[in-house]
Amino acid sequence: MKLSRRIFTLATTAVLALSTSVAFAGEALDRVMAAGSLKVATDANWAPQSFINDDNKMDGFDVDVAREVAKRLGVEVEFVTPSWDIITAGRWNGRWDLSIGSMTPTKSRAKVLSFPAVYYYTPASVAVHKDSPYKTLAELNGAKIGASTASTFELYLQHDLTIDAEGVPAFEYQLTTDQRKSYKDGTAAMDDLRLGDGVRINAMVGSLPAIQAGIKSNYPLRVLGDPVFYEPLALAIDKGDTEFNDKLAGIVGDMKSDGTLTALSIKWYGIDYTISN
Repeated sequence: MKLSRRIFTLATTAVLALSTSVAFAGEALDRVMAAGSLKVATDANWAPQSFINDDNKMDGFDVDVAREVAKRLGVEVEFVTPSWDIITAGRWNGRWDLSIGSMTPTKSRAKVLSFPAVYYYTPASVAVHKDSPYKTLAELNGAKIGASTASTFELYLQHDLTIDAEGVPAFEYQLTTDQRKSYKDGTAAMDDLRLGDGVRINAMVGSLPAIQAGIKSNYPLRVLGDPVFYEPLALAIDKGDTEFNDKLAGIVGDMKSDGTLTALSIKWYGIDYTISN
C-alpha cells in the first residue's frame, strides 16, 4: 500500500511538472502576439545606443534594432527604461518582454536570462580627462576609476569578467585598483570625469562608441590606449521560453543576412560592428 501510494505521488508530481513546463512554453511570445506590442527594456541616456532625442522620442542603434525586430514580429514596439541592474537581475515577471540594450552574455547573467542572438560587437575602452597626465593604462593602476553598475566594465575592474560567447578575442586585466566607483550609467561616469582629473575619478571604463559620442558632444575626454576587451552584445529574455528565443534568433539571423544590421551599425557608428574583431 505504501509503495503504491509512493508511485502514485511520484507519477502525479511528474505530470504536474510536465504540465507546468508546457504551460510556460511560448508564454512570452503568446503575450506579445496577443497584445500586438513588444515591450522592450533599454536605456534612455546612453547615446548612440539609446537616448531621448530632441523630439523627445527614443532614438539610437539599439532603438532602431528593437523597432526592426518588432516590425518583423508584426507588432508595435513600446520602450521602458528600468535601471540596468534590474534588467540584468532577470525574473521580469512580464514587466517587459525583451532587453535590447547592448547586453553582454556572461555566465552569471545566463543563470536568469537567455540570449537568443548576438547582434553586434563593440570595443570596451578607457577614457581620461583630456588634460590628464596619464599616458598609458599601466599608469592608472591604483587610480580612481569609474564604471556603470552591474556592467561588464565594472566586472572588468573587479577582475571578475567571464564572457560566455564564441568568437570573442581573449583579454587580460590591464587595470588594478581598489578605488572603484559605480555609476547608474556611462554618461554619469563621463559627467564626473569631465570635471577634471581626480576631482572625482581619474578614468572610466566604458563602451568606445559611447565615449566617442561624448567627445563629439564636447566632453573634454580622450581615449587612453587600445580597447581592453571586446563585447559581444545580445538580445536578452527571461529564461523559460524556447519558442520566443528561437523566434528572435531567427529574426536577428535574417537581419544579419539581408544587411539590415550592417546598415544600422554604419548609420550610428560609421563602422560595421556586426562582425567580431
